[in-house]
Amino acid sequence: MLVGFHIMSDVMEKIVSLCKRRGFIFQSSEIYGGLGSVWDYGPLGAELKRNLKQAWWRSYVHERDDIEGLDAAILMHPNVWMASGHVTSFEDTLVDCKACKKRFKVEHVVGKKCPECGGELTQGRQFNLMLKTHLGPIEDEGSLSYLRPETAQGIFVNFQNVVNSMRRKIPFGIAQIGKSFRNEVTTGNLTFRSREFEQMEIEYFVKPCTDEEWYEKWVEDRFNWYIKFAMTRENLRKRQHKEEELAHYAKACTDIEYKFPFGWSELEGIANRTDFDLKQHMRLSGKDLQYFDEESKDKYIPYVIEPSGGIDRSALAFIVDSYNEEEVKGEKRVSLRLHKNLAPIKTAVLPLLRNRPEIVKMAKDIAADLKSKFKVMYDDTASIGRLYRRQDEIGTPYCITVDVNSLSDKKVTVRDRNSMKQDRIGATKIMEYLDEKFK
Repeated sequence: MLVGFHIMSDVMEKIVSLCKRRGFIFQSSEIYGGLGSVWDYGPLGAELKRNLKQAWWRSYVHERDDIEGLDAAILMHPNVWMASGHVTSFEDTLVDCKACKKRFKVEHVVGKKCPECGGELTQGRQFNLMLKTHLGPIEDEGSLSYLRPETAQGIFVNFQNVVNSMRRKIPFGIAQIGKSFRNEVTTGNLTFRSREFEQMEIEYFVKPCTDEEWYEKWVEDRFNWYIKFAMTRENLRKRQHKEEELAHYAKACTDIEYKFPFGWSELEGIANRTDFDLKQHMRLSGKDLQYFDEESKDKYIPYVIEPSGGIDRSALAFIVDSYNEEEVKGEKRVSLRLHKNLAPIKTAVLPLLRNRPEIVKMAKDIAADLKSKFKVMYDDTASIGRLYRRQDEIGTPYCITVDVNSLSDKKVTVRDRNSMKQDRIGATKIMEYLDEKFK
């Protein structure tokens, strides 16, 4: 039975506990009391993130013919952020409670009282979300720079470089995965909103008159991508922005929202950014960023459709969505039913008796052989029942058990995480068996 979302705080507490206990997510600098809203990914969390990024990159850069990959620098010329509008308009309006000293975004406050304690609030103040730094040995106005608040601008300033070097014709896209930084004030819910985060973004360049068609295509494509990787359809929805919600550069925007334990919240946004960004960079840099169509002889500034998602939010959503509790033989069984391609460990090799050297050797040999293709865990530190429960809880799709009979019949038992069904197969057939399962 899947845990219901009606027990909101209880579910999130279980997720947070599992993430730390099993090595998915740790508080940054925890031994020093932690750093607020900054997170470290443990051994299993690092694997999950890597698998998620690999799945996205394969879907859009490797499997499509119309998208190129890019890895732009985090540090960029300060004029980039002047052109994009971040220096002058990337702000939140904040109010402080005079009683409990907590700070809130204006849009999260109803009336003139603190939503936490009912205390009196201060007047709203503007707060820029960009993190500042200085380049060079002297910290002065001339050395001021910023840690990028989004990856998109690195794509826009490289638009002509990609067109020229890869001989690209419109429509085409540029994809990038990378770190971004925002001096968020209202943070929380584990990795949902943090100050250092990772984005997966595509800027898809189209002819202006075709932008609305491409926008609709990308909304559907990105919605279906999450379902492809086993996210529950009922926990996803599309929410189109009202006109007053739209960013200054956007003609339209749709959020893909997920039903987290703390409520419906944005997983990804797909925006029609029009030609705003390229126009702005043309104006400030003095460089011609227009596209010349060789066939029609037209020259124009492309419109841009931007699917922009957060790796950290996606990882959290996949963990929440796959979390499963059920009763098996009178005991609670917890499992993460992650898509096989996203699971941190693909298979675990478990010797039934760790005091039998020949069984241990056979199990270790199997694990060593499988490591050439899969992320494998070998574990002999508990009874087989406890070993199965550990692997269920971290989402391992298949467990391979080597027992006494394996020494004579040269067969092993392979157990499926979801169904707990067991297959007895020849030890020499394991690689072939798993290849078929992971197709």
